[in-house]
Amino acid sequence: MLDAKLRPLIDPPLNRVGHALASAGITANMLTLGGLVLGLAGATAIALGHIGAGLALIIANRIADGLDGAVARVKGPTPLGGYFDIVADFAFYVSIPLGFGVFAAGNTLPALVLVASFVLTGVSFLAFAVIAASRGEETDAHGKKSFFYSTGLAEGTETIAVFIAMCLFPAWFPVLAYGYAALCVLTVIQRSALAVIQFKD
Repeated sequence: MLDAKLRPLIDPPLNRVGHALASAGITANMLTLGGLVLGLAGATAIALGHIGAGLALIIANRIADGLDGAVARVKGPTPLGGYFDIVADFAFYVSIPLGFGVFAAGNTLPALVLVASFVLTGVSFLAFAVIAASRGEETDAHGKKSFFYSTGLAEGTETIAVFIAMCLFPAWFPVLAYGYAALCVLTVIQRSALAVIQFKD
């Protein structure tokens, strides 16, 4: 919901750094892999009870994720880069709830519910992208991407905001997890309604 609105604010500084990294020979795929390592390390830190370190690594992951896109815009996005980027994103997204699920026994069920809701949103997102691409449809609402990005109530910005809240208030993880899972389900419903309108023959 907020991703497209934040693009005009975050893209200019990211693009400047992206140009410098690209000039230094850093590739988008290097940043994608590095960001994934940082994100999984953050989930591991949370599982081990180092919540502050986990928060720092989550933020580092998001910076790397923004920079890989900036570098890709310099050299031109590739299908392989787009594939690695979305796989790394979803691997990171599911790892954080799993980290909290391991951290405290009372977090297990809400963590599973949240991961399940991420699977649903991921499937709806990718299915929408595949069908939109097959119809030749395009959008630049989220910047230049390797494939069609449909909007929704629960997007990357909202997810990271919830992850940060979980790290700042770990005792509230179950409430935050159930609440965000409900928003993810609403996103699937919203995207499905959009599909009915947009893909209707």
